[in-house]
This record gives sequence, structure tokens and C-alpha cells, in this order.
Amino acid sequence: MKLEFHGRVIKKGKAKGKALVSKEAITFLGGVDPKTGIIVEKGHSLEGKSVKDKILVFPHGKGSTVGSYVLYEMKKNNTAPKAIINEECEPIIAVGAIIAEIPCVDRIPIEKIETDDLIIVNNEKVTVIKKV
Repeated sequence: MKLEFHGRVIKKGKAKGKALVSKEAITFLGGVDPKTGIIVEKGHSLEGKSVKDKILVFPHGKGSTVGSYVLYEMKKNNTAPKAIINEECEPIIAVGAIIAEIPCVDRIPIEKIETDDLIIVNNEKVTVIKKV
């Protein structure tokens, strides 16, 4: 099954990859190891999972504004997600996506996306190909 959504572009760009979905907010400062791309926040639903080369889907960011620079560091370390999809992107994630040049779109109904769905981001258009 294929779903298509049109959201608001935060950072334009194109990406294709498997979804990694969290129903919880993500903090990049202290919550994600920028050297490995692994979520290290204790008790987070994605603890131990890598965001590297995934389409990272989560409601919104949280935590320190330094998280923006962690996303930038992750891009330099090749540990960043291919794209970010949010319900509502807030300034920490927006600035991080822009400076790291990671495609980012929000106002997408993330509850319709599951981990391992194939996602194609083409600016404001998000195509979800459901896993079988």
C-alpha cells in the first residue's frame, strides 16, 4: 500500500530510505551519540537504535538548542539520518536540519508511518510504501 502526504518544507531536499519511528520527542544533545548515530537516552523507545541513513520520524524535538549543532556534527560524521519527518518541527530541529542540510518536512501524520516502511521525501511530498 502506498500513502502520499504533503507537508511543510523546513529544509528542502530529496531522500529515500527506511523509516525509524518514535512516538516520543527526541533530544540530540545527550540523547543521540553523534559519533555513532545511536540513540543513547535512557528509557527512550528507540534506545540502542541507530538513526544513521534512516528517515527519522518523530513528533518534535526537545532539549537544548545545542541539539542543532549535534545534528550538524552527525552530518559531518556520516551518522545523520537521511531525512527528518515531524508532526510539528520546532526551532531546534529546524535549525539543525538547515545547517546540516538534512531534508526536513513537518505537518505529516506520523501515526500512519511505521518503522521499516519505505519513505521517499521529495521536498513537501512524502510517499510512504508500507512494509509487507
